Amino acid sequence: MSAQREKLSVLRHALRTRRPLPEIPQASPQFDLSRHVIAGGGGTSAGGNIGLSGTDGQASAGTTSSGGQFTVSGGFWQPETGAASTPTPTPTPTPTTTPTPSPTPSPTPAPNVVQFSSSNYSVVEACTTVTITINRIGNTSGAASVDYFTLDVTASERRDYITAIGTLRFAAGETSKSFVVLINDDSYVEGNETFNVNLRNVSGATLGAPAIATVTIIDNPTEPSTNVIDDPSDFVCQHYHDFLNRTPDADGLAFWINQITSCGADQACVQLKRINVSAAYFLSIEFQQTGYLVERIYKVAYGDASGTSTFGGAHQLAVPIVRFNEFLPDTQQIGQGVVVGQTGWENVLENNKQAFTLDFVQRLRFTSASATTMTPAQFVDRLFANAGVTPSSTDRNAAIAEFGSATNTTDVAARSRALRDVAENASLNSQEFNRAFVLMQYIGYLRRDPNSGPDTDY
Repeated sequence: MSAQREKLSVLRHALRTRRPLPEIPQASPQFDLSRHVIAGGGGTSAGGNIGLSGTDGQASAGTTSSGGQFTVSGGFWQPETGAASTPTPTPTPTPTTTPTPSPTPSPTPAPNVVQFSSSNYSVVEACTTVTITINRIGNTSGAASVDYFTLDVTASERRDYITAIGTLRFAAGETSKSFVVLINDDSYVEGNETFNVNLRNVSGATLGAPAIATVTIIDNPTEPSTNVIDDPSDFVCQHYHDFLNRTPDADGLAFWINQITSCGADQACVQLKRINVSAAYFLSIEFQQTGYLVERIYKVAYGDASGTSTFGGAHQLAVPIVRFNEFLPDTQQIGQGVVVGQTGWENVLENNKQAFTLDFVQRLRFTSASATTMTPAQFVDRLFANAGVTPSSTDRNAAIAEFGSATNTTDVAARSRALRDVAENASLNSQEFNRAFVLMQYIGYLRRDPNSGPDTDY
Protein backbone atom coordinates (compact mmCIF):
# COMPACT_ATOMS: atom_id res chain seq x y z
CA MET A 1 0.00 0.00 0.00
CA SER A 2 2.94 2.27 0.65
CA ALA A 3 4.12 1.70 -2.86
CA GLN A 4 0.66 2.54 -4.14
CA ARG A 5 0.64 5.74 -2.16
CA GLU A 6 4.05 6.63 -3.42
CA LYS A 7 2.94 6.02 -6.99
CA LEU A 8 -0.17 8.08 -6.48
CA SER A 9 1.91 10.83 -4.93
CA VAL A 10 4.19 10.88 -7.92
CA LEU A 11 1.19 11.01 -10.22
CA ARG A 12 -0.31 13.84 -8.21
CA HIS A 13 2.97 15.71 -8.44
CA ALA A 14 3.08 15.14 -12.15
CA LEU A 15 -0.41 16.46 -12.51
CA ARG A 16 0.45 19.50 -10.43
CA THR A 17 3.74 20.34 -12.13
CA ARG A 18 3.18 19.51 -15.80
CA ARG A 19 2.84 22.49 -18.13
CA PRO A 20 -0.68 23.84 -18.33
CA LEU A 21 -3.20 22.17 -20.53
CA PRO A 22 -4.00 24.09 -23.72
CA GLU A 23 -6.95 26.40 -23.43
CA ILE A 24 -9.28 25.20 -26.14
CA PRO A 25 -11.96 27.60 -27.36
CA GLN A 26 -15.27 26.56 -25.83
CA ALA A 27 -18.72 26.83 -27.22
CA SER A 28 -19.84 27.28 -23.59
CA PRO A 29 -17.80 28.06 -20.43
CA GLN A 30 -17.72 24.41 -19.21
CA PHE A 31 -15.11 21.62 -19.41
CA ASP A 32 -14.66 17.97 -18.43
CA LEU A 33 -11.26 16.45 -17.56
CA SER A 34 -10.90 12.67 -17.66
CA ARG A 35 -7.95 10.88 -16.16
CA HIS A 36 -7.20 7.30 -15.17
CA VAL A 37 -5.44 6.63 -11.78
CA ILE A 38 -3.79 3.28 -11.33
CA ALA A 39 -1.97 1.62 -8.47
CA GLY A 40 1.75 1.20 -8.50
CA GLY A 41 1.48 -2.47 -9.42
CA GLY A 42 -0.72 -1.70 -12.38
CA GLY A 43 -4.06 -2.36 -10.66
CA THR A 44 -6.92 -0.10 -10.02
CA SER A 45 -6.42 2.54 -7.35
CA ALA A 46 -8.89 2.43 -4.54
CA GLY A 47 -8.94 6.16 -4.06
CA GLY A 48 -6.98 9.37 -3.84
CA ASN A 49 -7.68 13.02 -4.14
CA ILE A 50 -6.98 15.10 -7.28
CA GLY A 51 -7.64 18.80 -7.36
CA LEU A 52 -7.48 21.30 -10.28
CA SER A 53 -6.57 24.91 -10.08
CA GLY A 54 -6.49 27.51 -12.80
CA THR A 55 -6.57 31.18 -13.62
CA ASP A 56 -8.37 33.88 -11.77
CA GLY A 57 -11.22 33.56 -14.17
CA GLN A 58 -11.78 29.90 -13.42
CA ALA A 59 -14.50 28.65 -11.09
CA SER A 60 -13.61 26.00 -8.52
CA ALA A 61 -13.24 22.56 -10.00
CA GLY A 62 -14.66 19.43 -8.57
CA THR A 63 -12.48 16.83 -6.82
CA THR A 64 -12.63 13.12 -6.63
CA SER A 65 -11.17 10.46 -4.31
CA SER A 66 -12.27 7.59 -6.47
CA GLY A 67 -9.82 5.17 -7.92
CA GLY A 68 -9.78 3.99 -11.47
CA GLN A 69 -11.46 5.98 -14.29
CA PHE A 70 -12.87 9.31 -13.16
CA THR A 71 -14.00 12.66 -14.52
CA VAL A 72 -13.53 16.06 -12.95
CA SER A 73 -15.89 18.81 -14.11
CA GLY A 74 -15.34 22.53 -13.79
CA GLY A 75 -16.16 25.84 -15.35
CA PHE A 76 -15.03 29.43 -16.01
CA TRP A 77 -16.68 32.70 -15.20
CA GLN A 78 -16.33 33.66 -18.90
CA PRO A 79 -15.27 31.82 -22.08
CA GLU A 80 -11.56 31.47 -22.62
CA THR A 81 -9.90 31.21 -26.03
CA GLY A 82 -6.42 30.86 -27.38
CA ALA A 83 -3.55 28.54 -26.62
CA ALA A 84 -1.38 28.31 -23.54
CA SER A 85 1.63 29.17 -25.62
CA THR A 86 2.98 32.69 -25.87
CA PRO A 87 0.09 34.83 -27.10
CA THR A 88 0.35 36.51 -30.46
CA PRO A 89 1.07 40.17 -29.80
CA THR A 90 -1.61 42.63 -30.74
CA PRO A 91 -0.43 44.16 -34.01
CA THR A 92 0.30 47.84 -34.03
CA PRO A 93 -2.22 49.43 -36.37
CA THR A 94 -0.72 50.74 -39.59
CA PRO A 95 -0.88 54.52 -39.49
CA THR A 96 -3.44 55.94 -41.87
CA THR A 97 -1.60 57.71 -44.65
CA THR A 98 -2.72 61.28 -45.03
CA PRO A 99 -3.83 61.49 -48.67
CA THR A 100 -2.16 64.11 -50.80
CA PRO A 101 -4.96 66.25 -52.22
CA SER A 102 -5.22 66.39 -56.00
CA PRO A 103 -4.70 69.83 -57.47
CA THR A 104 -7.96 71.71 -57.84
CA PRO A 105 -8.81 71.41 -61.55
CA SER A 106 -9.32 74.57 -63.54
CA PRO A 107 -13.03 75.11 -64.08
CA THR A 108 -14.25 74.11 -67.54
CA PRO A 109 -15.22 77.26 -69.43
CA ALA A 110 -18.94 77.63 -70.01
CA PRO A 111 -19.89 76.60 -73.54
CA ASN A 112 -20.44 79.37 -76.07
CA VAL A 113 -22.87 78.23 -78.74
CA VAL A 114 -25.21 79.81 -81.26
CA GLN A 115 -28.41 78.09 -82.29
CA PHE A 116 -31.96 78.71 -83.43
CA SER A 117 -34.48 79.58 -80.75
CA SER A 118 -36.74 76.90 -82.24
CA SER A 119 -36.47 74.13 -84.79
CA ASN A 120 -39.83 75.04 -86.31
CA TYR A 121 -41.50 78.27 -87.40
CA SER A 122 -44.75 78.83 -89.25
CA VAL A 123 -46.43 81.66 -91.11
CA VAL A 124 -49.70 82.00 -93.00
CA GLU A 125 -49.22 82.62 -96.71
CA ALA A 126 -49.41 86.33 -97.58
CA CYS A 127 -47.12 89.17 -98.61
CA THR A 128 -45.58 89.17 -95.16
CA THR A 129 -42.56 88.05 -93.12
CA VAL A 130 -41.51 85.41 -90.63
CA THR A 131 -39.04 86.38 -87.90
CA ILE A 132 -36.20 83.95 -87.18
CA THR A 133 -34.29 84.25 -83.90
CA ILE A 134 -30.77 83.03 -83.14
CA ASN A 135 -29.78 82.62 -79.48
CA ARG A 136 -26.28 82.69 -78.05
CA ILE A 137 -25.80 80.56 -74.94
CA GLY A 138 -22.97 80.24 -72.44
CA ASN A 139 -19.93 82.49 -72.23
CA THR A 140 -20.89 85.58 -74.22
CA SER A 141 -18.04 87.81 -73.06
CA GLY A 142 -16.53 87.98 -76.55
CA ALA A 143 -17.80 88.85 -80.00
CA ALA A 144 -19.18 86.16 -82.30
CA SER A 145 -20.73 85.83 -85.74
CA VAL A 146 -22.63 83.24 -87.75
CA ASP A 147 -23.87 83.03 -91.34
CA TYR A 148 -27.42 82.01 -92.25
CA PHE A 149 -29.05 80.97 -95.50
CA THR A 150 -32.36 79.59 -96.71
CA LEU A 151 -32.83 76.44 -98.75
CA ASP A 152 -35.87 75.09 -100.61
CA VAL A 153 -37.67 71.99 -99.40
CA THR A 154 -41.15 71.97 -100.93
CA ALA A 155 -41.43 75.76 -101.07
CA SER A 156 -39.57 77.62 -103.84
CA GLU A 157 -37.58 80.82 -103.38
CA ARG A 158 -38.67 81.88 -106.86
CA ARG A 159 -42.33 82.15 -105.90
CA ASP A 160 -43.02 81.37 -102.20
CA TYR A 161 -40.37 83.33 -100.31
CA ILE A 162 -37.33 85.55 -100.86
CA THR A 163 -33.92 83.98 -100.39
CA ALA A 164 -32.29 85.21 -97.20
CA ILE A 165 -28.49 85.06 -96.93
CA GLY A 166 -26.49 87.04 -94.43
CA THR A 167 -24.32 87.27 -91.34
CA LEU A 168 -25.38 87.98 -87.78
CA ARG A 169 -22.72 89.67 -85.64
CA PHE A 170 -22.98 89.47 -81.84
CA ALA A 171 -21.20 92.08 -79.77
CA ALA A 172 -19.81 91.06 -76.37
CA GLY A 173 -22.73 90.35 -74.05
CA GLU A 174 -25.34 90.03 -76.80
CA THR A 175 -27.40 86.86 -76.51
CA SER A 176 -30.03 87.13 -79.25
CA LYS A 177 -30.31 88.31 -82.84
CA SER A 178 -33.20 88.15 -85.28
CA PHE A 179 -33.77 88.53 -89.00
CA VAL A 180 -36.81 88.25 -91.23
CA VAL A 181 -37.52 86.11 -94.25
CA LEU A 182 -39.91 87.67 -96.74
CA ILE A 183 -42.95 85.53 -97.62
CA ASN A 184 -44.80 85.93 -100.93
CA ASP A 185 -48.46 85.41 -101.73
CA ASP A 186 -49.84 83.47 -104.69
CA SER A 187 -53.12 82.19 -106.07
CA TYR A 188 -52.35 78.49 -106.08
CA VAL A 189 -54.05 75.88 -103.93
CA GLU A 190 -50.95 73.86 -103.04
CA GLY A 191 -51.16 72.90 -99.39
CA ASN A 192 -48.56 73.75 -96.78
CA GLU A 193 -44.99 74.16 -98.02
CA THR A 194 -41.66 74.29 -96.22
CA PHE A 195 -38.15 75.62 -96.53
CA ASN A 196 -35.16 75.41 -94.22
CA VAL A 197 -32.95 78.04 -92.65
CA ASN A 198 -29.39 76.89 -91.96
CA LEU A 199 -26.48 78.17 -89.88
CA ARG A 200 -22.80 77.92 -90.89
CA ASN A 201 -19.38 79.59 -90.62
CA VAL A 202 -19.47 80.30 -86.89
CA SER A 203 -16.74 82.56 -85.50
CA GLY A 204 -16.11 83.15 -81.79
CA ALA A 205 -18.48 80.34 -80.78
CA THR A 206 -19.53 76.84 -81.72
CA LEU A 207 -22.61 75.66 -83.54
CA GLY A 208 -25.32 74.38 -81.23
CA ALA A 209 -28.59 72.60 -81.87
CA PRO A 210 -30.87 73.20 -83.58
CA ALA A 211 -28.65 74.47 -86.41
CA ILE A 212 -31.41 73.95 -88.97
CA ALA A 213 -34.90 75.39 -88.62
CA THR A 214 -37.88 74.48 -90.77
CA VAL A 215 -40.36 77.16 -91.79
CA THR A 216 -43.85 76.05 -92.77
CA ILE A 217 -45.88 78.33 -95.04
CA ILE A 218 -49.51 77.58 -94.24
CA ASP A 219 -51.57 77.73 -97.40
CA ASN A 220 -54.62 79.97 -97.49
CA PRO A 221 -57.85 78.01 -96.89
CA THR A 222 -59.24 79.51 -100.10
CA GLU A 223 -57.51 81.28 -102.98
CA PRO A 224 -58.87 84.14 -105.07
CA SER A 225 -60.06 83.39 -108.58
CA THR A 226 -57.81 86.14 -109.95
CA ASN A 227 -54.04 86.55 -109.78
CA VAL A 228 -53.09 88.14 -106.45
CA ILE A 229 -50.54 90.34 -108.24
CA ASP A 230 -53.46 92.15 -109.88
CA ASP A 231 -54.35 93.52 -106.48
CA PRO A 232 -52.60 96.93 -106.04
CA SER A 233 -51.58 96.12 -102.47
CA ASP A 234 -49.95 92.82 -103.39
CA PHE A 235 -48.39 94.33 -106.51
CA VAL A 236 -46.67 97.09 -104.54
CA CYS A 237 -45.70 94.81 -101.64
CA GLN A 238 -44.06 92.34 -104.02
CA HIS A 239 -41.87 95.10 -105.49
CA TYR A 240 -40.55 95.93 -102.03
CA HIS A 241 -39.63 92.27 -101.66
CA ASP A 242 -38.06 91.87 -105.11
CA PHE A 243 -36.10 95.12 -105.42
CA LEU A 244 -35.57 96.53 -101.93
CA ASN A 245 -35.45 93.24 -100.00
CA ARG A 246 -37.66 94.49 -97.19
CA THR A 247 -41.23 94.90 -96.05
CA PRO A 248 -42.94 98.08 -97.17
CA ASP A 249 -43.07 101.02 -94.80
CA ALA A 250 -46.60 102.30 -94.28
CA ASP A 251 -46.07 105.66 -96.00
CA GLY A 252 -44.37 104.15 -99.04
CA LEU A 253 -46.96 101.42 -99.41
CA ALA A 254 -49.84 103.90 -99.26
CA PHE A 255 -48.14 106.27 -101.74
CA TRP A 256 -47.53 103.67 -104.46
CA ILE A 257 -50.91 101.98 -104.04
CA ASN A 258 -52.54 105.35 -104.56
CA GLN A 259 -50.64 105.80 -107.83
CA ILE A 260 -52.57 102.83 -109.20
CA THR A 261 -55.95 103.14 -107.50
CA SER A 262 -56.24 106.82 -108.48
CA CYS A 263 -57.06 105.60 -112.01
CA GLY A 264 -60.39 104.21 -110.83
CA ALA A 265 -61.90 101.89 -113.44
CA ASP A 266 -59.74 103.23 -116.29
CA GLN A 267 -57.80 100.07 -117.19
CA ALA A 268 -55.47 101.83 -119.63
CA CYS A 269 -54.50 104.23 -116.85
CA VAL A 270 -54.06 101.33 -114.43
CA GLN A 271 -51.77 99.53 -116.86
CA LEU A 272 -49.61 102.61 -117.38
CA LYS A 273 -49.40 103.33 -113.67
CA ARG A 274 -48.36 99.76 -112.92
CA ILE A 275 -45.47 100.10 -115.38
CA ASN A 276 -44.43 103.41 -113.88
CA VAL A 277 -44.65 102.13 -110.33
CA SER A 278 -42.54 99.10 -111.20
CA ALA A 279 -39.86 101.20 -112.90
CA ALA A 280 -39.82 103.55 -109.91
CA TYR A 281 -38.29 100.86 -107.72
CA PHE A 282 -35.24 100.58 -109.96
CA LEU A 283 -35.01 104.38 -110.12
CA SER A 284 -35.50 104.89 -106.39
CA ILE A 285 -32.71 106.35 -104.29
CA GLU A 286 -32.83 103.25 -102.14
CA PHE A 287 -32.14 100.81 -104.98
CA GLN A 288 -29.64 103.08 -106.73
CA GLN A 289 -27.59 103.25 -103.53
CA THR A 290 -27.88 99.55 -102.69
CA GLY A 291 -28.54 97.04 -105.47
CA TYR A 292 -27.26 99.17 -108.32
CA LEU A 293 -24.16 100.10 -106.32
CA VAL A 294 -23.45 96.39 -105.76
CA GLU A 295 -23.64 95.75 -109.51
CA ARG A 296 -21.15 98.57 -110.16
CA ILE A 297 -18.78 97.40 -107.41
CA TYR A 298 -18.53 93.98 -109.06
CA LYS A 299 -17.81 95.58 -112.43
CA VAL A 300 -15.10 97.82 -110.97
CA ALA A 301 -13.54 94.89 -109.12
CA TYR A 302 -13.63 92.27 -111.86
CA GLY A 303 -14.65 93.83 -115.16
CA ASP A 304 -17.19 92.16 -117.45
CA ALA A 305 -18.11 88.56 -118.09
CA SER A 306 -18.57 87.14 -121.57
CA GLY A 307 -21.97 85.84 -122.62
CA THR A 308 -23.51 84.25 -125.68
CA SER A 309 -26.49 85.72 -127.47
CA THR A 310 -28.51 84.33 -130.36
CA PHE A 311 -30.36 87.59 -130.96
CA GLY A 312 -29.47 88.65 -134.51
CA GLY A 313 -27.28 85.56 -134.87
CA ALA A 314 -25.02 83.82 -132.39
CA HIS A 315 -22.30 86.06 -131.03
CA GLN A 316 -20.35 86.91 -127.88
CA LEU A 317 -20.97 90.04 -125.86
CA ALA A 318 -19.81 91.64 -122.63
CA VAL A 319 -22.33 91.15 -119.81
CA PRO A 320 -22.48 92.08 -116.10
CA ILE A 321 -20.25 89.77 -114.11
CA VAL A 322 -22.28 89.68 -110.91
CA ARG A 323 -24.47 86.60 -110.43
CA PHE A 324 -27.79 86.21 -108.69
CA ASN A 325 -26.33 84.31 -105.71
CA GLU A 326 -23.73 87.07 -105.24
CA PHE A 327 -25.99 90.03 -105.89
CA LEU A 328 -28.71 89.03 -103.45
CA PRO A 329 -26.74 88.64 -100.18
CA ASP A 330 -24.56 91.67 -100.91
CA THR A 331 -27.57 93.84 -101.70
CA GLN A 332 -29.30 92.64 -98.53
CA GLN A 333 -26.18 93.50 -96.52
CA ILE A 334 -25.74 97.00 -97.88
CA GLY A 335 -29.46 97.75 -97.58
CA GLN A 336 -29.95 96.33 -94.08
CA GLY A 337 -32.18 98.68 -92.07
CA VAL A 338 -32.30 101.36 -94.77
CA VAL A 339 -35.70 102.99 -95.28
CA VAL A 340 -35.33 106.18 -97.27
CA GLY A 341 -37.38 108.92 -95.67
CA GLN A 342 -37.06 107.64 -92.12
CA THR A 343 -35.00 109.66 -89.65
CA GLY A 344 -31.32 108.77 -89.81
CA TRP A 345 -31.51 106.64 -92.95
CA GLU A 346 -28.49 108.42 -94.47
CA ASN A 347 -26.26 107.40 -91.57
CA VAL A 348 -27.47 103.81 -91.70
CA LEU A 349 -26.74 103.65 -95.43
CA GLU A 350 -23.29 105.21 -95.10
CA ASN A 351 -22.32 102.84 -92.30
CA ASN A 352 -23.52 99.90 -94.37
CA LYS A 353 -21.52 101.02 -97.39
CA GLN A 354 -18.35 101.36 -95.36
CA ALA A 355 -18.79 97.97 -93.70
CA PHE A 356 -19.64 96.24 -96.96
CA THR A 357 -16.75 97.62 -99.02
CA LEU A 358 -14.29 96.94 -96.18
CA ASP A 359 -15.43 93.32 -96.17
CA PHE A 360 -15.45 93.12 -99.97
CA VAL A 361 -11.81 94.15 -100.46
CA GLN A 362 -10.67 91.47 -98.01
CA ARG A 363 -12.32 88.62 -99.89
CA LEU A 364 -9.91 86.16 -101.47
CA ARG A 365 -11.34 86.73 -104.92
CA PHE A 366 -10.59 90.43 -104.73
CA THR A 367 -7.10 90.15 -103.24
CA SER A 368 -6.26 87.59 -105.92
CA ALA A 369 -7.42 89.95 -108.65
CA SER A 370 -5.68 93.03 -107.21
CA ALA A 371 -2.66 92.17 -105.09
CA THR A 372 -1.65 94.36 -102.18
CA THR A 373 1.83 94.72 -103.70
CA MET A 374 0.37 97.02 -106.36
CA THR A 375 1.13 100.71 -105.99
CA PRO A 376 -1.81 103.02 -105.34
CA ALA A 377 -1.63 104.30 -108.93
CA GLN A 378 -1.61 100.76 -110.34
CA PHE A 379 -4.51 99.76 -108.13
CA VAL A 380 -6.70 102.72 -109.10
CA ASP A 381 -5.85 102.42 -112.79
CA ARG A 382 -6.84 98.74 -112.67
CA LEU A 383 -10.23 99.61 -111.18
CA PHE A 384 -10.97 102.28 -113.77
CA ALA A 385 -9.90 99.91 -116.55
CA ASN A 386 -12.32 97.25 -115.23
CA ALA A 387 -15.05 99.89 -115.17
CA GLY A 388 -14.35 100.85 -118.77
CA VAL A 389 -14.08 104.48 -117.75
CA THR A 390 -11.37 107.00 -118.61
CA PRO A 391 -11.30 109.11 -115.45
CA SER A 392 -10.62 112.79 -115.18
CA SER A 393 -7.32 113.65 -113.51
CA THR A 394 -9.31 114.94 -110.54
CA ASP A 395 -11.20 111.66 -110.09
CA ARG A 396 -8.07 109.55 -110.55
CA ASN A 397 -5.97 111.61 -108.13
CA ALA A 398 -8.72 111.58 -105.51
CA ALA A 399 -8.82 107.78 -105.56
CA ILE A 400 -5.02 107.49 -105.39
CA ALA A 401 -4.90 109.97 -102.50
CA GLU A 402 -6.89 107.55 -100.34
CA PHE A 403 -3.56 105.77 -99.70
CA GLY A 404 -1.70 108.88 -98.55
CA SER A 405 2.06 108.47 -98.99
CA ALA A 406 1.99 104.65 -99.08
CA THR A 407 3.86 102.90 -101.86
CA ASN A 408 1.71 99.76 -101.74
CA THR A 409 -1.97 99.02 -101.19
CA THR A 410 -1.93 96.90 -98.04
CA ASP A 411 -4.18 99.40 -96.24
CA VAL A 412 -7.57 97.69 -96.52
CA ALA A 413 -9.51 100.77 -95.41
CA ALA A 414 -7.84 102.82 -98.15
CA ARG A 415 -8.61 100.05 -100.65
CA SER A 416 -12.27 100.11 -99.69
CA ARG A 417 -12.48 103.89 -100.07
CA ALA A 418 -10.76 103.84 -103.47
CA LEU A 419 -13.11 101.07 -104.62
CA ARG A 420 -16.10 103.21 -103.68
CA ASP A 421 -14.60 106.28 -105.37
CA VAL A 422 -14.49 104.42 -108.68
CA ALA A 423 -17.81 102.56 -108.26
CA GLU A 424 -19.64 105.82 -107.49
CA ASN A 425 -18.03 107.65 -110.42
CA ALA A 426 -20.69 109.62 -112.29
CA SER A 427 -19.50 108.43 -115.71
CA LEU A 428 -19.76 104.78 -114.69
CA ASN A 429 -23.20 105.35 -113.17
CA SER A 430 -24.49 106.68 -116.48
CA GLN A 431 -22.64 104.18 -118.62
CA GLU A 432 -23.81 101.06 -116.76
CA PHE A 433 -27.42 102.16 -116.21
CA ASN A 434 -29.15 100.32 -119.08
CA ARG A 435 -27.27 97.07 -118.57
CA ALA A 436 -28.15 97.06 -114.89
CA PHE A 437 -31.80 97.80 -115.69
CA VAL A 438 -32.03 94.76 -117.97
CA LEU A 439 -30.17 92.62 -115.44
CA MET A 440 -32.74 93.51 -112.82
CA GLN A 441 -35.59 92.22 -114.98
CA TYR A 442 -34.06 88.79 -114.51
CA ILE A 443 -32.90 89.11 -110.91
CA GLY A 444 -35.90 91.11 -109.70
CA TYR A 445 -38.82 89.58 -111.56
CA LEU A 446 -37.60 86.12 -112.57
CA ARG A 447 -35.29 85.54 -109.60
CA ARG A 448 -32.50 84.05 -111.70
CA ASP A 449 -29.46 84.80 -113.85
CA PRO A 450 -30.10 85.82 -117.46
CA ASN A 451 -28.51 82.65 -118.84
CA SER A 452 -30.02 80.12 -116.43
CA GLY A 453 -32.92 78.03 -117.72
CA PRO A 454 -35.22 77.97 -119.47
CA ASP A 455 -33.21 80.19 -121.87
CA THR A 456 -29.46 79.85 -121.56
CA ASP A 457 -28.27 82.82 -123.56
CA TYR A 458 -28.38 86.62 -123.18
